[in-house]
Amino acid sequence: MPGNWVHLTTAPDQMTAEFWLTLLKEEGIPAMIRPSDSVSYLGVSGFGCRIQVIEEYEERAHQVLADVADA
Repeated sequence: MPGNWVHLTTAPDQMTAEFWLTLLKEEGIPAMIRPSDSVSYLGVSGFGCRIQVIEEYEERAHQVLADVADA
């Protein structure tokens, strides 16, 4: 049974959130944009989008995003 979804971080916009999701998923980390934050029927959202991960992956997910920020 999957764990609880927890807030990981807030991306500045939907494009960044989608990029970060791709990175996380490539590392095998279950992740999603909080559904109420993306508005695909209106195009890409320019507002902040909250990224959520399964609680057990939270620490690893922070490390993945930190590695990208350091690159």
